[in-house]
Order: sequence, then structure tokens, then C-alpha cells
Amino acid sequence: MDLAIIVLIQVLYAVASLVIISSGLAVIFGMMKVINLAHGEFMMLGAYAVIGSLRLGINLWVAIFIIAPIAVGVVGVVLERLVIRRLYGRMIDTMLATWGLSLLLVGVVTSVAGNTTAGVSAPMGSFSVGAYSVSSYTLVIIGVAVALGLAIRLVLMHTQLGLIARGTMQKPDMANALGISPSLVYSVTFAVGAALSGLAGALLAPLTGVVPTMGGAFVAKAFITVIGGGPAILAGLVSASTLFGAINQLATFATTPVFGEVALLAAAIVMLRMLPQGITGRFFRRSL
Repeated sequence: MDLAIIVLIQVLYAVASLVIISSGLAVIFGMMKVINLAHGEFMMLGAYAVIGSLRLGINLWVAIFIIAPIAVGVVGVVLERLVIRRLYGRMIDTMLATWGLSLLLVGVVTSVAGNTTAGVSAPMGSFSVGAYSVSSYTLVIIGVAVALGLAIRLVLMHTQLGLIARGTMQKPDMANALGISPSLVYSVTFAVGAALSGLAGALLAPLTGVVPTMGGAFVAKAFITVIGGGPAILAGLVSASTLFGAINQLATFATTPVFGEVALLAAAIVMLRMLPQGITGRFFRRSL
């Protein structure tokens, strides 16, 4: 029984991690159709924002939930205005540009912080389930993922800003005719996606080593999750995270973490072969 509870917690943690890792990309790619290959580097910047804040004596929770998202959101606004704005509707060009931005960000951070691994201690200690011990921070990750999903749904479905963003992405000419600036909406949406990526990196900083190249470990998972989820932003994010997270963690328990990653990739390949439009391209078509 104790082992079953531990497995359940770890599966929920794997699902929650994918939701958090992929939420920023889901906003940018799902709404704007921008292939942001710098997504992992936005996460890396969020992690380094936490490191820098702690060195200045700032509380860890303030660094994670306030400073990191705001800092990366500002970086997102700057990059959107300087680079991305000129490439909307040109998917390949955007992909190449964001790849170049990812290399630039890695180079800049490496020059400033060095190519050494920095660490953040996980707060809150641990709790026991029978003979097993689990980090309490795992429950924080699960709780944040649930809150994040609810917040995305609330904003997109029940606020004027969310309705304006969705309408502008679908019909920018109509939005412009109604006096809404599409360029401003694009800028804000990209900033929100970047801020969510920064939050993801900040949340995972206590669980992983912080190094300038850490983004490469997350960007593939994020793209697999978002593409596997299909066109519906939230329903696709949750459904794909649940499927891939459960497969990854169960395969890890049964074998090794390396095989767990292989199982996730194999599941994604099979699923996209069977459902080329993703999960919500076949199911949950009316969902957000």
C-alpha cells in the first residue's frame, strides 16, 4: 500500500512537471503559432533569476513566484519587439531566429555566470509514507500545476483580456477594425508565455542543477507535450501531460530513468502516428 501511494505521488509529480514545463510553450505556440526554440533558455533564465535573488538575500518563494516570471517576461517583451515581431506568419524563419536566440542566451549567461552548476536547496524538507520518504516540495509542484491550469482557463474563458487575446489570434484584421492593437496583444501574449517559462525554470531550480545549457533537457519534452496535445491549448496540455507523464514515471519505476525517457518518446511517436492532429484534434474538439 505504501509503495502504491509513493508511485501515485510520483506519477502526479511527473504529470505536474510536464504541465509546468510546457505551459509557456503552449501559450506561445498554441495561440501565436510561433515555434519558440528558445523556450528552454527562458526556463534557464528563470532558474538563474532565483539564484541571483538568493544571493541578494531575497526570500526563495518571492524569487520563484514574483521575480523570475517578471524578469523573464521583460526579456520576452524585448525579444518580441526586436526579433519575433518581424517574423509572424513565417514559421521556419521564426524557428531559425529563436534557435539563434537560444544560442545567444546560453552564450551570454555562460559568460556572466560561468559554465559551472549552481544549486538551490529544496525547501520544506520531506515526509514519510511507511518506509518511504518523499520531498514535500513535490506536493508544491503538483499544487502549482493545478493552480496554473485553473488560472489559464479562468483568464482565457472568463476575462476580457483572455477573450481579446483569443479573438485577435483568430481574426487580427477584425480586432484592428475594432480599435484593438494586434501588435500589443501579440507582445503581451509572448510576454506571458515567457513569464510562464521563467516560472517553470524557477520552480524546477531546487530539483535540478542550474547550468546555462539546462534548457536543452526540457525543450524536447515541452514540444512533445504541446504537439501531442493538439490544437486545444489547455485540454491538450493536460491530456498530453497526463499520458506522457504517467508513461514516463511508470516506465522509470519498472526499469530505469533512461528507459523512462525512451518510453515517453516512443509513446509520442506512436500517438502522433495514430493521431496526427494530436489528442484534441480527435477528442475534446470543443474544449479550450
